[in-house]
This record gives sequence, C-alpha cells and structure tokens, in this order.
Amino acid sequence: MLGFVPPLPQQPGRPPSSGHMIVCGDDALARRLAVELRFIYGERVTLLLPPGRDANNPETPLTQRGRAAALFGRMSAAMNRAGNGIGTTGGNGSTGGSGDTNAGVEAVRIMEAPEPSDDVLEEAGIDRAAALALVYDDDERNIRAALTARRLNPRLRLVIRLYNRKLGQHLEELLDQAAAVAMPGIDPALLDASTTVLSDADTAAPALAATALTGSNKIIQAEGLLLRAAERPPPRPGEHADPGLCTLALLSSTTNDPAGAEGSDSSGDEAPQLLPDERAVADATGRGTVVLEAISRADPARPATRMGGRGAPLAQIFSRRLRWSALGFALAAVALVIASLLTTKDTALHSAYLTVLDLLGMNDPAEGASPARQIIQILSGIAGLLLLPLLIAAVLEAFGTLRTASSLRRPPRGLGGHVVLLGLGKIGTRVLVRLRELDIPVVVVEEDPEARGIPLARSLHVPTVIGDVTQEGVLEAAKIYRARALLALTSIDTTNLEAALYARSVKPDLRVALRLYDDEFATAVYRTLRTAHPQALTRSRSVSHLAAPSFAVAMMGRQILGAVPVERKVMLFAALEVAGHPQLEGHTVEQAFRAGAWRVLAIDATPPADRNPDLAALPPFDPEGDATPPPSGLVWDLHPGYVLRAQDRVVIAATRRGLAELLRRQRSAVPGR
Repeated sequence: MLGFVPPLPQQPGRPPSSGHMIVCGDDALARRLAVELRFIYGERVTLLLPPGRDANNPETPLTQRGRAAALFGRMSAAMNRAGNGIGTTGGNGSTGGSGDTNAGVEAVRIMEAPEPSDDVLEEAGIDRAAALALVYDDDERNIRAALTARRLNPRLRLVIRLYNRKLGQHLEELLDQAAAVAMPGIDPALLDASTTVLSDADTAAPALAATALTGSNKIIQAEGLLLRAAERPPPRPGEHADPGLCTLALLSSTTNDPAGAEGSDSSGDEAPQLLPDERAVADATGRGTVVLEAISRADPARPATRMGGRGAPLAQIFSRRLRWSALGFALAAVALVIASLLTTKDTALHSAYLTVLDLLGMNDPAEGASPARQIIQILSGIAGLLLLPLLIAAVLEAFGTLRTASSLRRPPRGLGGHVVLLGLGKIGTRVLVRLRELDIPVVVVEEDPEARGIPLARSLHVPTVIGDVTQEGVLEAAKIYRARALLALTSIDTTNLEAALYARSVKPDLRVALRLYDDEFATAVYRTLRTAHPQALTRSRSVSHLAAPSFAVAMMGRQILGAVPVERKVMLFAALEVAGHPQLEGHTVEQAFRAGAWRVLAIDATPPADRNPDLAALPPFDPEGDATPPPSGLVWDLHPGYVLRAQDRVVIAATRRGLAELLRRQRSAVPGR
C-alpha cells in the first residue's frame, strides 16, 4: 500500500519540486539523513519508509511514520531554541539562503511503501530528483533499487549504503558505466560523483574505537593522512593552554560537572563550541579544549594480529600446565645426566646416552656397576614412568586443539587491560577489526552464535563469550573486573544501558562507551552515570548521528574524510577544491578561517593535472615560514599569510552548517551546478 503524509500535521504535503532529494531506508539512518538534508542543507526531501509496524506490538510503541515525525519535531524545536535555523526567516515567511519559500521549518514529504519499486520511485519524483540515497539495512535491496533508479533517471546522483566493501566498489563502477552510456560526453567530474557507496559501520567505527581506547584522543585517518586530536583539561589559574597546531573545539561548560550532560546543539551557551577563534579560547574559563596535535602520514595498512600474541605456535596447541610439566621433566633428565657424569667419570655423550636408555627402559641393567650408577638408573626408571602419561597428554591435547581450531576461544585466565565488546553485528564487527589493527586485546560478548562477526572473531582467535549480557555471570566470564573499557554496541538501548550499569557495579572506574539512538535517553543516561561515578569516563554515541553527515555530503556530490564526535556534536574533515569557493579563493589562510564554520588545516598544491587522490602519496613540502605558494606537494605546517589559489586543494575542519554553507555558495557561484 502506497501513501504519504507530512511529518508535521499543520503543514500539508505537496509534490516534490525539481532538484529535490529522495531518501529511502528502514532505520534510524534514513530519518537522520532526512533531518540533515532538510535542516542543515535546506534541501527539499522526500523520505520513503516501509509501512508502520503493528501498532498492537508492545515492542514497537511508534510506527515508522511516527518515529520520523517525532524526530523532525524535536529537530525543529532544537533549531528554534538554538537560533541556528537555515538562513533567516523574513517577515513574509520565506526562509533565505536555501531557496525555501515556506515559513519556519518546511515539512519533509513522507511516503510509505514496502519496496522502492518503479511505481513507488516514480511517485516520489525520481525523474525530477537531483539525488537519491538508498540506506536500507539490506544490501540486496539497496542494489536492486539502485539499478532501478539508474534506469529511470541516468542523471541521478546515487548514494548507496553497503556493508560489503568489495561489492560496493564493483557496484560503483557498474552504475557509473551505466550513466556514461546513457549520457555520452558527461563531465568526468560529474561522473565521478554520480555514484557513491558508503558504509555507516566504516564511518562510525573509528570514532567508537577511539572512545574505548583512550577516551580523550581522537584519531582521524583521512585519505592517507593521520590527524591526531586530543581533549585537554581546563588550564589552572595563571596557566595558558597549549593550543597545539590549532584549537578545534571548546568543550561544554558542564564537562567538569559530575551531574552535567554532554553538550549538544540544543544546549545553548553551555554547548561545546566548534572551531573557536583565539579570542573565544582566551575568554573561556573552566572549559576543556580539543586541540589538533599533529598531522602526519598514516602507516601502511597492516593485517590484524591474532589474539594469541607473538609466542611460539606450541602455545596455541598445548596448555600452559602441560608445557610446565614438560619443562620439569626435561630439567629432571638434565639433572640425571649431570649426576651420571659426576659419579661415573664417563664422557658427557656416553652419560647422556645411558640416561636416555634408562628413561626409556631399554633393559640395560647396571649389574656390577658402582652403587651410584645403580641408584641413578633406578631414579631414571622412575622418571621414565612419568614420561608415558606426559606423552599421552600431549597427544590428546594436540588432537583436541586440531579439532577445536575452528571453534571460539575462551578468555584466558590471566587476561587484563582488555576491551570488552558487546555485540558483533555490523557495527561491532567493524569496531573489532579496528581494535585488532591497533593490537588492542579484546573479549567479545555475543548472544547469537550465528552473528555476522562470529567467523571473524574465530579467524582472529579473539576470545568470545556466547551468552546474554543481561544474564548473571556473562560479563564475569569476559573478565570485566580486569578490563580497561566496555563498548556496548548492541542495537538495543536498554541492553547497552543494563550492561553498563552492571559493569560499573563490578568495576566503578571502568571506562564505558554506549551506543544509544535517542538523544534525550542518552542525555539522561550520561548524567546518571556521571553522577554515580564522577571519576569514571562515560560516553554515549549514536551511529546514525555519526554517519548521517557523510551521507548528506555525498548527496551534495562531495565526500567527507572523517567525522569526529565532540561531545554530542560532530566535526567534519573534508578535502575541497578551492576553485568555486569565494570564501577561500584569493584569501590567506588566516582570512579564510571562519570561527564556528571552517578552518583550513592542510593544502595540496599539486597541479590538478598531476594530482593524486591519495593525499599520503604526495611529497611533503617544507615552507620554512615562507608564504609564497609551493610548486607542488602537501603542506600541513601552514603559514597564515599563504594565499589560497584556485588550483589548490585544501583539507578543512568544518561544522555541519559550515560545510553546508560552503557547498551551497559553490553551487550558486559556479554555472551549471
């Protein structure tokens, strides 16, 4: 059944206009993406959702339509409270800056349909749409809908959510070829942006892993560059905080309050300030900062190591007790050889030979020999009796290890300082890979033995506990009392909260990071945990909130290098061409900085014809304090007087609204965009 309703009842739905955008999905990411496009970029949006679930189901208090309407309502109220609406609302009710002609926040058109079929997409206005996002949780559904959409509108910009990376690369090539065939002579730049395949799991995993690892350090890997940022506490009276390369953010004024909550867009003056200027940093008292410490080249990707460490392979076959027993027997044999050598005055080789014969019971009695030799032979025979059970145990253990080589490992007895990871779905699996790439010991807890990430945990020999985390004894089996952090990444908010509360009762100073969807619920959880355990680090993160900006920018034909959470806000890192941006072109690095919007961090001065997409493949350039443009290369130690040229490519840090403004200005400044 097909139908649509406006998310805000007081505003009637209407057919989409030319250039609008369509979002198709079935979970939180689709609703977040619609919010991002509507409230940040000012685009007209049609949101296609599956029909609402059974209203009588107590586990689903809100239908899909109701969830979307509630989210849009909360975002509208937050924007009005913060005074950060898109553009300004004039007296005639028009909204400036985005071509919006409706008063206040215009409704997002919501449609309901089981599948994005031909008829459904045509009803949504696919022939007039500028971009389509397919963010269903099912890869197959997204692929099928992408092929249909490309056939219906070859000029459509497609943004597709896929978990399978290799399949995503092949799909991009296929859909780009289809667009090139349908539109001969298309601009290569437009063709390159016509299809983008993203993964919300890949986007959010680095931020989640960094939260669990250090809690304060933020590492962004951006096309071969490694940007290191760190949270620093407020300076003491009379001290000045080290700004590093630059100050990226001021933390909220409630950060040091045990009962305070992480700041968000609706926190008013207490919210964190992204990309502040020097005056704002100097005037801020009692606030921590997030500073950019360094920009360097990322290390080459290396495969994840196994949990077994770097010891001998025997350690993975034979138990520790058996290895100690074998060592004891070997020491006893050496002692017998030395005793035989000292008492019989024989050669070392012959003494060892006789001892081995005695140990193996080769029937060479020492008749007529000295009493010392006879005693040694008796002791050797007794030691030889111990060799038989030791050999049998070794055979049985080796046989058992070979049989269970493909099974899951249990957490070792002496394990400590590890990260306990709850949930091996799409997000948990990607976070596990990230943690193992960093050689961080991990213990996984998963209720479903057939979960997506179980084969990966088995192949990496990661200790895994199968069981319901809410049941008694499961977290204890994961050695939570000796862990350094807990990452609760299941898809159920209440399960993550229950696990965090129980883990804190076992270890009050445990670092905890929870995956939570609802902002109000996350704020309440954060405040409660901070009040109960003020000295312990607590973080709550939403995967859809971290991933939505990347998908939204891709809808605009660009790509984000990384997204970093600053409390409950998000800072973006992107690479942009200076050409077409009047706020950048012809300005110095210092003049191009706009507080609260964007800041230039690095420059690729390589001519466009010789440009390499991989920033790490560029030769470094040392300006030595010179403000003149370099001939080519990558510059990250920027001179404030460097003048940005049209042929330059820059790496910027930006807020969501700042990046949206840059893209809108560029689109209006360049003809045909």
